[in-house]
Amino acid sequence: MKQNSIRRKIFFYFLAVFVVFTVSVLFFQYGQEKKYRTEQLENTLDNISEITHNYIEQQGLMVSGDFRALNQIKGILPNANIRLTIIDNKGIVLYDSFVVDYSEMENHFERPEVQKALFSGEGSNIRLSATTNQQFYYYAKYYKKYFVRTAVVYNIEIQNFLKAKRVFLFFIVVLFVIVGFALYFVTGKIGESLTKLKDFAINAGKNEPIKNETTFPDDELGVISRQIIQIYNNLKLAKDELSNEKEKLLSHLNVLNEGISFFSAQKEKSLSNSQFIQFINVISEKSTISADYIFNIKEFKKVNVFVDEILNSKKEIQGHELPQLDYTISKNERYFRVQCIVFYDHSFEVIITDITKLEKRRLLKQQLTSNIAHELKTPLASIKGYLETLIGNGGIPEEKQKHFISKAFMQSERLSNLINDISLLNNIEDAGELYEFKSVKVKQVIQEVIENLGNRLEEAKAKLSVEIEEEVLIHGNETLLFSIFQNLISNSINYGGKNISIQIKNYLEDEKYYYFSYSNTGNSIPEEHLARIFERFYRVDTGRTRETGGTGLGLSIVRNAIQLHKGEISARNLPKGGLEFLFSLAKN
Repeated sequence: MKQNSIRRKIFFYFLAVFVVFTVSVLFFQYGQEKKYRTEQLENTLDNISEITHNYIEQQGLMVSGDFRALNQIKGILPNANIRLTIIDNKGIVLYDSFVVDYSEMENHFERPEVQKALFSGEGSNIRLSATTNQQFYYYAKYYKKYFVRTAVVYNIEIQNFLKAKRVFLFFIVVLFVIVGFALYFVTGKIGESLTKLKDFAINAGKNEPIKNETTFPDDELGVISRQIIQIYNNLKLAKDELSNEKEKLLSHLNVLNEGISFFSAQKEKSLSNSQFIQFINVISEKSTISADYIFNIKEFKKVNVFVDEILNSKKEIQGHELPQLDYTISKNERYFRVQCIVFYDHSFEVIITDITKLEKRRLLKQQLTSNIAHELKTPLASIKGYLETLIGNGGIPEEKQKHFISKAFMQSERLSNLINDISLLNNIEDAGELYEFKSVKVKQVIQEVIENLGNRLEEAKAKLSVEIEEEVLIHGNETLLFSIFQNLISNSINYGGKNISIQIKNYLEDEKYYYFSYSNTGNSIPEEHLARIFERFYRVDTGRTRETGGTGLGLSIVRNAIQLHKGEISARNLPKGGLEFLFSLAKN
């Protein structure tokens, strides 16, 4: 049905063209035939006009004015229906063979055939005669002093004579039928090939497999069709292979931590991963932007300038070392490394790496090194001072010597604690994955901490209550959990003062987390210091930490240990005095 539809369309398209051509030829030939017959009639009338003119000139009728002598010409006219009229320059009828009293005829100067002859030398017209009330075919010819008008009665005989013969029309109709059959046969062959090509195009559009066994006629269209299918199959095979490789590449790019995007020499994105979009959103502080927008972000101006310089130079890139750009962007306390590499075809890639953790770790280690050096000086200086006093003064009483030795020992203990805390903190940050995680009962860990700090709690006269159920289990590291609660309780003893109350409770849980509150009465912390108490070696009171024996790393250890357990911690002052820590620990 579809094939017939295409066949009909092609057939009617060709047929329409042939019809237009045939009708044009028919009208043209009909016009030529009619013109030829008209010229035959006018040629006959023109011969009569010439005979009449020669007779007038030979007989001098214009001088004598006796035009009745023209009656003699009637005998030699080929047709009795031919009318002969002589009209002077002013339109006065001098003679008319059909009218006896022609002197009474009206002026003929405005007759159409006369006007045509006046301006063109000759003219013709078909009209009804006002004098005889007959229809004539008029032919007038101008001879400077007068007009000779010949006419023939426009009867059936003349009308049939002027008509074109219908033999030509019959010939055209027969030719039309023959060509129609030929077109039907030819369009059938073309339609069959086009139908197969259409089916191929539909299957190709649906990405369906193409049947190679499709047969085409052994002509030029068949060769073209087979070649198109072969080219398509080759391209589809190559496309499928490229698509598989592209999927592999995309999968690889999406699991990378780096943001990567490839651009053409016209700066049009060809491929990018989700990390790339995320990073440029963070850097530009805009959302839902495409990879191409990178060239409108001021932080990437260096990339734009670098690429433009390479592209505008129009130099071929040669050698093994490709042009590269490498610099760092700092944005909202985050750091990104930007790399741009231009390839041989002037396409290029941009790589964005989030180096925030590495950069902050570098800065922290730099700061830590400085702080450690500073913190180590104090106990070392004290130990050195006590020992120098003992060595340089032999007469020091035994009681005084014991005092100096005791002080030196306390400073060595402080130094040992500092080194242990630094080691623990570095292990949490740099090798957290090495800690063994298992199911741990939180209440049991807290009980062990209380037993370990029992003497200090008694000395501070601190009251401690624990509101945690026995079945609260955390998937964590027992040593780190012990360190969390030990540092929190030690911090309360060191800075909370005497007779404080400490409360530890599990106030909420959901599918993923347990939420804990640790609070103590006593001294509060000024609000401006609350956000920084988890920093390494940060002190609200620089002198108090050394007096109480703290290393300045306890809360930093707490925060990092909690983060290793996928939780978060914050601190706030209580309305009636004291401090509360709110933190979460993941169940799994």
